[in-house]
Amino acid sequence: MHPPGVKDRRSGEHWMGRLYMREVSLRVDRYLVNTRVTPNQLTYLMTVFGVLAAPALLVPGITGAVLGVVAVQLYLLLDCVDGEIARWRKQYSLGGVYLDRVGAYLTDAAVLVGLGLRAADLWGPGRIDWLWAFLGTLAALGAVLIKAETDLVGVARHQNGLPPVKEAASEMRSSGMALARRAAAAFKFHRLILGIEASLLILVLAIADAVQGDLFFTRLGTAVLAGIALLQTLLHLVSVLASSRLK
Repeated sequence: MHPPGVKDRRSGEHWMGRLYMREVSLRVDRYLVNTRVTPNQLTYLMTVFGVLAAPALLVPGITGAVLGVVAVQLYLLLDCVDGEIARWRKQYSLGGVYLDRVGAYLTDAAVLVGLGLRAADLWGPGRIDWLWAFLGTLAALGAVLIKAETDLVGVARHQNGLPPVKEAASEMRSSGMALARRAAAAFKFHRLILGIEASLLILVLAIADAVQGDLFFTRLGTAVLAGIALLQTLLHLVSVLASSRLK
């Protein structure tokens, strides 16, 4: 059983973890907890699966999209397992936290870069259209920058001798900004550029492409995610500066 509050964390628990993966991970824990496998080794393996989503997505058709989802789901599973094993054995480390964040960065980027290369149609009979690869990379850059904007709040506070930011500090000082943030959160467009959600979207787009007979929907999705990533990068930066997180 998980410790109280693990599945209820507002910003530290993915909705898929709450929905089903934490139950799956408990069953995997039973086989690993008495082995010599360390939490950090699991985190390394987690990152490998996340990065493998990119080459998986290069496989044409629905098959590649399914492989991408499988790779990302294995990433999510190990993301749950490494922390659970660490808590069970009381093997906490800053290195583990750092590696976990690196894995999240790389997975989000890998899925979006893979999407862009998929849209470029590397194995198709015609000319490779690198515009789509560029847009996928642009979306990946935005996804990474958004995470960096959040993490750098902690860096800035630490370097100025301030304690970690509290949840209440994320509230906007301006009522107008607060309303805009709540509206954006209600639609949850920002989640589409996260690796886990993006992999599911890519599968839906691949199915639509299979029906249509071309890459129209994958390319449309690539352009939309690039736009969301750029817009969200700017809006997130503004929200950080307009909140009390840097006070």
